Amino acid sequence: MAMERTVVNPWAWSVEMGYNQGEVVSGHTRTLYCSGQTAMSGDGKPQHADDMAAQVALSLDNLEAVLGEAGMSLANLVRLNVYTTDVDLLFQHYGVLASRLGAAGVAPPTTMLGVTRLAIPDLMVELEGTAVA
Repeated sequence: MAMERTVVNPWAWSVEMGYNQGEVVSGHTRTLYCSGQTAMSGDGKPQHADDMAAQVALSLDNLEAVLGEAGMSLANLVRLNVYTTDVDLLFQHYGVLASRLGAAGVAPPTTMLGVTRLAIPDLMVELEGTAVA
């Protein structure tokens, strides 16, 4: 059975911001819970200190790499948690995230949280996803 997604939006405002309030997923056979992905190089070194747009892009690249290793893509995301040390700065560069999700044809339910810091001090954003196939 193919995965089926049913959008749940009692209000329209979140769709304008690029995410759904909820999604009912049925018919899936596999669920992938992704660890938070940050702007880390392949050898585990933080990248792009003080460059939020570049950190968002690399965090997305790394999330896509985890999804790809499991035979999935951004199109399979059904949940996205975004942690950032600077909410206002992230909103200035949110188009990087929104455009990539839009290109994948998804608007997963999303929570954005402002945090004091992430595990590695130079990191400003972390993306944690759940995907189904």
